Amino acid sequence: MVDLPSEWREEAAETHAEMYEVTPEYVNLLTAPTESYLCDLEHNIYNLQFVDFRIRSLDEGNEGVLFDLGAGDRPSPIPPELSENTGRFIRYHFGPQFLDIQTIGTTLEFTNGDYEVQNFRMIERHYFRDQLITSYDFTMPFVIPNTRNTWEMIYTRPELSDEWKEALISSPWEVRSDSFYFVDGRLVMHNRAEYNYGY
Repeated sequence: MVDLPSEWREEAAETHAEMYEVTPEYVNLLTAPTESYLCDLEHNIYNLQFVDFRIRSLDEGNEGVLFDLGAGDRPSPIPPELSENTGRFIRYHFGPQFLDIQTIGTTLEFTNGDYEVQNFRMIERHYFRDQLITSYDFTMPFVIPNTRNTWEMIYTRPELSDEWKEALISSPWEVRSDSFYFVDGRLVMHNRAEYNYGY
């Protein structure tokens, strides 16, 4: 095998990335969490900015807010080696009681820039180690330019056996998710998260 000069390898990698655009169909085939981001920050030409985020339980008799960025809640600190992606990586320490909640509601507030946004789609995939636990897919058909918007999403979580719950509780930060944001089928943002369900 011929060892190409480093500049040729970099050019080949860039050409490969351009040839194989990341599509919704592609991310829905992923069988493990990503180790890097599938798009650059510059792909967000719509200037979509997340400004507030809230997570709540919708289970009957157990309703309540679990995390509220606007109320001052802060995620867990991220590892130093990931600090350059602070805006795209988040850690949540929810505790074991979170695993008993069946229906989660999230409220995401965001702004956008000068362009209208058609078919704003989020695909969010959750994994434990290299096994897919669940996948969600939400679409907002249209976003008016230069607006602040609220996007409400309802997650029905899979029922977990006691063995699964124990495995997740005893494995902090080994549950991971990728959130892919598309506009008209083109990837514009990719965020990653890790979860801790321990005490």
